[in-house]
Amino acid sequence: MSIRAKVIPFRRAIPALAAAAVALAGCAMNPLPTEVPNARTIAGLEPSGRVIMTELFAGGGGVGTGALTFKGKTYPFKLVGTVIGPGAVEKLDVSGDVYKLDDIKQFSGPYVQGTGAIGLETSAKGDLWLENKAGVVMHLTGTQTGAALSLGRDELLIELEKAK
Repeated sequence: MSIRAKVIPFRRAIPALAAAAVALAGCAMNPLPTEVPNARTIAGLEPSGRVIMTELFAGGGGVGTGALTFKGKTYPFKLVGTVIGPGAVEKLDVSGDVYKLDDIKQFSGPYVQGTGAIGLETSAKGDLWLENKAGVVMHLTGTQTGAALSLGRDELLIELEKAK
């Protein structure tokens, strides 16, 4: 394989990686929640929807797919994420409830998760609490395989596709 053949696929990935970096950097300009959601945050609330999600991390970034079920429709989505810290080689398979989602337009965008352990995380049961600037909260549980060296905070950018 020639050097040029190896470079072309990377060049095609640059716009997507740049867009993800800009979007996640934009989180600083559009404040995300500073309080980590937890069981008290959703006490007494009925779930608005349900999410399933798979994400693969390599280094400091991750990509994945998922689906939101909301008001009888299923909305597939794509996501990109970052691990705040040295990085990870892991796979997350999670699902759970969505709260405080009144309109489908509130779902897309950046989410922050701050409940992870600081240090080395290895394969285990996952318990994620995510919140976006619209106040939408996701409580997701599932499995984490691999390892991550993290400062305990992750960010995700979710983009909905057309409902199925």
